Amino acid sequence: MTETPSGRVLLAISGYHPQRWLDLFSARRETTLEPDGPNDPSIRYAVVWRHQPNQLKGFPNLKAIFSLGAGVDHIMNDPGLPDVPIVRMVADNLTQYMVEYVVWRVLDHHRQGGLYRAQKQKKIWHEPSQKPANDISVGIMGFGELGAAVAKVLLTLNYKVSGWSRRAKSTPGVTTFHGEDGLAPFLNGTDILVVLLPLTPSTAGIVNYDLLRQLRRRNGLGGAVLINAGRGRLQKDADILKALDDGTLKEATLDVFETEPLPKTSPLWTHSKVFITPHAAATSDPDHLVPSLLAQMEAFERGEPLKNVVDRAAGY
Repeated sequence: MTETPSGRVLLAISGYHPQRWLDLFSARRETTLEPDGPNDPSIRYAVVWRHQPNQLKGFPNLKAIFSLGAGVDHIMNDPGLPDVPIVRMVADNLTQYMVEYVVWRVLDHHRQGGLYRAQKQKKIWHEPSQKPANDISVGIMGFGELGAAVAKVLLTLNYKVSGWSRRAKSTPGVTTFHGEDGLAPFLNGTDILVVLLPLTPSTAGIVNYDLLRQLRRRNGLGGAVLINAGRGRLQKDADILKALDDGTLKEATLDVFETEPLPKTSPLWTHSKVFITPHAAATSDPDHLVPSLLAQMEAFERGEPLKNVVDRAAGY
């Protein structure tokens, strides 16, 4: 473990086994899982994932907080959050994982994977009608770095792709919408809705029944489809169940949930129209992420600006 004059890194993480993260950080600078008291002056950087509330507020020399994931709501909800830059994770391998996940689920819904799995259980040999990709519109709700990367791959497969964001954006080949006025037309033309929004006060609970009923149901899929690989509290689980049961939704893929782990009592587990993964769409890999985090710290110490700094007013 090498001590540096620029101070120590605090790893304040839960939900990940910390040892690999600690080993990789410690190879290049002094890193700890426990500070020397609540006002430890040696802590310069905090690398966090679902840290304890008020855990960071007493460090007088803290320079920046780094999130171990793309989401930062776990940081923004800290009542004792210090006034230092917050850096969200943007990394090639996280983006690649998310692209793989969304494209997999779009293809599975489009090519009727759920129907084929049900037919297999009943030993049914039947080929349903199939529409080409250019008859299917995929709408990406939350059109930042991840959304744009997903769109790029879907376009190569000939899907019609649209994107919605809070602010106006433009990407070749993608029909873009923004703001409150753009939401309804975006939804009305969407067959498969992919949710990649950040969680902020304005987006909490946005994936509700009123939103889902605006999706296009008369389409080449035989109904609207939801894929949420963003944040769990963007959605209302009960509203998704209602939409599935009354035909507003044909199917859903859910990687995230209001409560995680998803309670065993949740009816989502046994619903025939729901595909579930355990918040696994894009898992943070220390071997890929630690070098980029260390590079950011070292560049900052050379006087270079931090990248991917969170806009506190916007919440992402």
